[in-house]
Amino acid sequence: MSGNTFGRSFCVTSFGESHGPAIGCVVDGCPPNLELSEADIQRDLDRRRPGTSRHVTQRREPDTVEILSGVFEGRTTGTPIALLIRNQDARSKDYANIADTFRPGHADYTYWQKYGIRDYRGGGRQSARETAVRVAAGAIARKWLAERHGVRIRGCLTHIGPHAIAFEDWAHVDANPFFAANASQIAALEAFMDALRKSGDSVGARIEIVASGVPVGWGEPVDDKLDADLAYAMMSINAVKGVEIGAGFAAVTQRGTQHSDEMAPEGFLSNNAGGILGGISTGQDIIVAFAVKPTSSIRLDRHSIDKAGRAVTVNTHGRHDPCVGIRATPIGEAMMALVLMDQALRHRAQNADVRTSTPHIAAAAPPDAVAKRRAASVEDPDPDEA
Repeated sequence: MSGNTFGRSFCVTSFGESHGPAIGCVVDGCPPNLELSEADIQRDLDRRRPGTSRHVTQRREPDTVEILSGVFEGRTTGTPIALLIRNQDARSKDYANIADTFRPGHADYTYWQKYGIRDYRGGGRQSARETAVRVAAGAIARKWLAERHGVRIRGCLTHIGPHAIAFEDWAHVDANPFFAANASQIAALEAFMDALRKSGDSVGARIEIVASGVPVGWGEPVDDKLDADLAYAMMSINAVKGVEIGAGFAAVTQRGTQHSDEMAPEGFLSNNAGGILGGISTGQDIIVAFAVKPTSSIRLDRHSIDKAGRAVTVNTHGRHDPCVGIRATPIGEAMMALVLMDQALRHRAQNADVRTSTPHIAAAAPPDAVAKRRAASVEDPDPDEA
């Protein structure tokens, strides 16, 4: 099987299946002398792991990471870093009834037609369990980006099903099971999820990821645009069906006078571009959002076919997330980190010595500077008409 390696300069190759003995990855291209321990990686894995609340799958995996190579005396050596996460709570018998049928909305049918063989236990290789190793690799990238460039990557759930979640404060994200930057709506979200879980159905979600402190200049202007790489990365996450950069689809209804991000000596006056212009970072916050479809594995009866093409009724029993988007925030953060790390190393290789006489403007102008500049662009009204 091809297509298991992500990145060019910072490369991550993953392996393993949902119900196999382990999953893991090899990270190649990490610069040497980065202080790195299993604890650095485990923090992010603990945020993603299953069984952390009643609203997600109850599969109990500790997701304990082991560093097998690439680190000596607490520092990276520049050689490939091998990471291993052992599976400890697989229940393969839960999937015996779908061995010869295909779950609607799942990869069962396409996988079977492509390879002629599939591991039906928990989805095998196409299971979202694979995203654990992305989070592990992303933790390495996140640490390097923070130490070398001061980059900070954060994410939050902004919609779950029909419920829009108001942004209140980043501090709330790790204080609730939804990764919501909100405290006032959590009780209502929990009631919604409790009812959904009892119904046996599932629902989708929208997640937003923000990277602050990214220098101006990362990304390429043609095929390897930074926003193109980010869209590719987010779309590679299981169940993702849509990606937006900055204003995204809202740009359809905007005018050019509204959408184009004006610049002033104090900084940019808006960020509809999501921190990327012409495929290259502007120095503003990079803002990416993605949509996650409803979970395909549900216990309600659905029409499908079996391997012989006969009509069947399929329902899936087991431990499934009624909304896979709930645990997608750490995954989106990891993919943002992997893309930025890869682009940072590529930029360093070709453009590290580039200097221009134009100053780097602030990522965002202070609100008072924006207001003053806006006011200065409007003629004073006639006192008699005021």
